[in-house]
Amino acid sequence: MLRRFGILAAFAAAMVITIASPGPVRAAEMTSIAVPSGVSYELIGRWDVDKLNQILTVDAPKFFAISVPYTPARNAVRLYRVTYSSVVPEKSNKPIVATGLLAVPETDATSFPLVSYQHGTVYLKTQVPSFPDQSPETQLMIAQFAGQGYVVIGADYFGMGSSTEPEGYGVMASQQQATFDMLRASKAVLDQMKISTSKLFIGGWSEGGFVTMAFLERLEKVGVKVDGAATASGPADIYSLLSGFIDFPRKNDATWVNVLYILSAFSFENYYDIPGLARTVITDEYYDLAKKVYERQQYNASDIPTDLTKLIRQEYFDPDFFANSAYGKIALATQAYRWIIKTPVHNYYGEADEIVSVGLGKLVMNYQQGIGGGNNRVEAISTGPTDHRGTFATAVPLWKKWFDGQ
Repeated sequence: MLRRFGILAAFAAAMVITIASPGPVRAAEMTSIAVPSGVSYELIGRWDVDKLNQILTVDAPKFFAISVPYTPARNAVRLYRVTYSSVVPEKSNKPIVATGLLAVPETDATSFPLVSYQHGTVYLKTQVPSFPDQSPETQLMIAQFAGQGYVVIGADYFGMGSSTEPEGYGVMASQQQATFDMLRASKAVLDQMKISTSKLFIGGWSEGGFVTMAFLERLEKVGVKVDGAATASGPADIYSLLSGFIDFPRKNDATWVNVLYILSAFSFENYYDIPGLARTVITDEYYDLAKKVYERQQYNASDIPTDLTKLIRQEYFDPDFFANSAYGKIALATQAYRWIIKTPVHNYYGEADEIVSVGLGKLVMNYQQGIGGGNNRVEAISTGPTDHRGTFATAVPLWKKWFDGQ
């Protein structure tokens, strides 16, 4: 979270494509390029080694408010915005167009490991991977991974980036679809560039940690091999996340958690086709303001009450009512950890995280280890007394070291 938070077997086989790096920038790359699959892409920038190291040594420490030793970049990176077709599962597979980022190392190599990064919650539609200049978390991933010889991709979730859909915050099947189709689209672009990928890793922060686990479930179900999955401050259970701030608040809970209820209430209303759902969650006094927040209209952030009893209707503070409400039932079903995980997973959590509690950070591991004799594929790892931002900043080089060794 920013600022404080039948697929065919042929696709599985296509996960390793053999292909040469893109050479110098061509004039044709400055406009949208069509790929035979119908995917298109455009060059949106080239970041040299100096810029990447500026991110690692100055920009990231300033934004995330923590100094972390990163591995210096050793190559420049080309950045592409990918536009691709997808569908909305919750709306009978309604066809839509979505966008994402493809970052390609500028080297003579013809094959790279690939990491798919799932972004956290943001306040603006354009604080997402395909607008990297506006996304400090994406910048850090580009600098640490693409600057070290990884292809980095990142989907803008439905409703974000250049998408014209309403936002689908916490709408699990759509977030799985966005990330899955972005991976396929990126493979098509890389194929045209004659670039192959040797391994597949996935990672995400905060909301992106949840999406990463949901994405992993989708990939495993269709037989796509994932070499490693990592999260930082990732809530694998959305009901647990939302219930925690209401039922068992902590002294260090972030003041901006109000946005989580706003985004999820309106998203659930739109994607699950429950007219008026958000109005049953948000109080009359703040409904119009909340709608502006969701629709990314202009508003004053200080007008959103930090006291949840003012924003959320009183009945939701009764755990039984919350769990049995339409909103609560959707949240209860929005979980990404209750299957037998086959992929090695590292879930990093911060002991001073103001969003994701230590218990929630360990949830996936504890659940998996509680299955019979225990599934030990998932490991929860503390980043120490780090807050929400600090947990991500600290985890990124740990992801890199772990991925390098896989």
